[in-house]
Amino acid sequence: MAKVKKKRPTRDEFELEEIGNTLVEAFDEKSEVILDVWEKENVQGQIIKMDSRTKLIHIEKDSSVTKVPFMDIMKVSIL
Repeated sequence: MAKVKKKRPTRDEFELEEIGNTLVEAFDEKSEVILDVWEKENVQGQIIKMDSRTKLIHIEKDSSVTKVPFMDIMKVSIL
């Protein structure tokens, strides 16, 4: 039986721009965020790097770094 791969929900340009703006704001203000990530657990921490080349957002929490692909971020909440 072939494994069925679920397709990531599509979001329009407005939603992606809003997520990007919220990430930049949190990064500039060094705020803590909670990211709702598609098909994974939520990620909480401070944004330490946003890599435009790899499109990864680097989140640090308790000196451990999690790299989240931008396109997998469904929602950003600033704490």
